[in-house]
Amino acid sequence: MSDEVVSKHKVVYIRYSVLDESGQVMGQQDMPTGYVHGAGSGLFDEIEQSLDGHKVGDQVESLLPPGAFGERNPDLVIEEELDNVPPQIRFVGAEAEMQNENGDVLTFRVTAIENGRITLDGNNPLAGRVAKCVAEILSMRDATPEEIQSGFPAEQGVPRLH
Repeated sequence: MSDEVVSKHKVVYIRYSVLDESGQVMGQQDMPTGYVHGAGSGLFDEIEQSLDGHKVGDQVESLLPPGAFGERNPDLVIEEELDNVPPQIRFVGAEAEMQNENGDVLTFRVTAIENGRITLDGNNPLAGRVAKCVAEILSMRDATPEEIQSGFPAEQGVPRLH
């Protein structure tokens, strides 16, 4: 095992889970995901800061603030008569894509069914909520100049193990 630690301009491969306040897994990536540390890859700053200085094999937890997945927009919550929606989405957890007048497609989740009415929510399930990311460092290496510029490894998803 190398003494190498996560630092600026290292290609780092992780696998991670995103959990809500109660510990329920809201998203998970089991396949290795790579980024270039400190190169503006778009990875949440809180996660990058938590990974900084850690080694391959370390598991790191990061708290993400309520705005990380956007703010809750009450206009994206629709309540409708149950009979007005297709039978295939008449259960809590079902998802349906809807297009607005601008042509944008949003995914809405069924969050409640009661008294003959259905509630669909187009907000990210973590919008306005605190989340936790648990990441395991799988591998790392020095980044090339091209990778530093792009923020991503040239061979995304194919880790080089040390």
